[in-house]
Amino acid sequence: MQIYKVGGAVRDRLLEQPVTEIDWVVVGGTAEELTAQGFRPVGADFPVFLHPKTGDEYALARTERKSGRGYGGFTFFASPEVTLEDDLIRRDLTINAMAEDEAGHVIDPYGGLKDLQARLLRHVSPAFMEDPLRVLRVARFAARYAPLGFTVAQETLELMQHMAASGELDALTPERMWKEISRALMESRPDVFIQTLHLCGALAVLMPEIDSLLKTDPDLSASHTLSVLRQCANHNQTLPIRWACLLMQVKRDQGATAPGSIQAINSRFKTPRDCSELALLVGQYHCHVKRAAELTSKELLELFQSFDVFRRPTRLEEFLQSCEMDRYGQSHPYVQASYIRSAAQAARAITVQPLLEKGLKGAELGDALKHSRLEAIESHRQAYVAGNA
Repeated sequence: MQIYKVGGAVRDRLLEQPVTEIDWVVVGGTAEELTAQGFRPVGADFPVFLHPKTGDEYALARTERKSGRGYGGFTFFASPEVTLEDDLIRRDLTINAMAEDEAGHVIDPYGGLKDLQARLLRHVSPAFMEDPLRVLRVARFAARYAPLGFTVAQETLELMQHMAASGELDALTPERMWKEISRALMESRPDVFIQTLHLCGALAVLMPEIDSLLKTDPDLSASHTLSVLRQCANHNQTLPIRWACLLMQVKRDQGATAPGSIQAINSRFKTPRDCSELALLVGQYHCHVKRAAELTSKELLELFQSFDVFRRPTRLEEFLQSCEMDRYGQSHPYVQASYIRSAAQAARAITVQPLLEKGLKGAELGDALKHSRLEAIESHRQAYVAGNA
């Protein structure tokens, strides 16, 4: 039985990048041997085991055969006769199909080292086309390694184009798509992820609303949507903010649940609540920030109430940061966002306790609290207008 370090750990060590997790492949071993040594099986039908001390994943060398549609449509065959080369050839990219033995020697049967040096993301074999999830994975790797100069090999991009046109992407589940999308958006160049999907035709299948935005600008490097995503990454923004900024320009002249709406996109990927709610709020209200000085005190208070700012102030802050990413480089600091932020602070400074001490309660208390908040907002608004006259 021989054990090799494989995949991302080998790749990132060679790239002098941080290694966050290590995967191992076991050649010439059996499930019974690993179990006897204390390894814990991950699943009944999948030959992967967890190390009893480190928790690292150890997989029996295996081959796989396409048996259905989608990323889950495979049958696996693991036995002591499966070689390391047999196991590595089923992987997606050559830079992920390298192994390392106990002495630190790199085993590279499919040209991963050469592609690392050439900064190319190239598929290992034609079997790449059997798993539609690999279209998203390659785009995600392109986003991660773009700062190092990596690009997708032309022949691999052509395979991705064929996969996008074949209808195979329709077999992907919302949960699996969102996992890849959310991870990609948190990479150092999320704009490259979207751009790569656009170039191979997958974006037109998965997010036609965003694809249509990119088609309006023949120069992708100047695309407003992609520029905003770059700003999000440059400012280490959270996933909800990055998702909201991606969907910010989706048309709003239709019903909330109509095809092509932000809500429809959220539903398509079963987006988590924090991401979906912020995207909806940004889509609906970000134009309010651009005309902040025109808003009356009543409109400002209604805006704050829409964000539940008196109980959830962080949501308004995420909204304003999204708007600032949209405007960064055009007018920064974004004075309108700063104005709304400080107006909200003025409103939140009004507390209910003094009104309770006056004996107010019920509807009378609610009216008095609203009136006091309006007065605070109006005072702030007048000071702002006077200072910008």
